[in-house]
Amino acid sequence: MRMSDAIAEFINSCLTTQDVLEMKRSELAERFGCAPSQINYVITTRFSPENGYIVESRRGGGGYLRIRRVVGNRKALIMHAVSSIGSEIDAASAGAILSNLHSAGAVGTESARLIATALGEQALRSVPPELRAAVRAELLKRMLMVCESV
Repeated sequence: MRMSDAIAEFINSCLTTQDVLEMKRSELAERFGCAPSQINYVITTRFSPENGYIVESRRGGGGYLRIRRVVGNRKALIMHAVSSIGSEIDAASAGAILSNLHSAGAVGTESARLIATALGEQALRSVPPELRAAVRAELLKRMLMVCESV
C-alpha cells in the first residue's frame, strides 16, 4: 500500500468513529514516518471540498489540521458544494463534485449525467478557452441550485 493511501485510510477510519479529526500535522507525519509535505499532499488531493470535506489548517509550531466530513441532508450537501465552487472550476473538479454528490444521493444519476455533459469541453467548445473555467463554475452553481430546490 502506498504511503498516501495509508494516510488517507487512517484519516477516513478516524472520521468513521468521530465527526471531526483534529491532529497536529507533525504528529501525523511522525506516525507514518514521512515529511509533513506528504500529509499536505494527501489533504489537498483527497480531503478537499470537492470530495466532501472541510479542512481547517494552521501551519507552524502550534499548527493543526481539523478535518470534517460534510454530512447532512441533500440540500445541505448541495449547498456546501455550491459554496465550495470558486469563480472558476476545471472539468475534473466539476466531475469530482458531481460524483460525490451522486454517491451521497444528493443528485440523481440522470441529473449528474446531464450536468456533466453540459459542463464538458465538448459542450463548451464555442466558449473561448480562457473563459471556460469561469463559465463552467457559474453553470455548475446554477444547475446545483436548481437541483437543491427540486
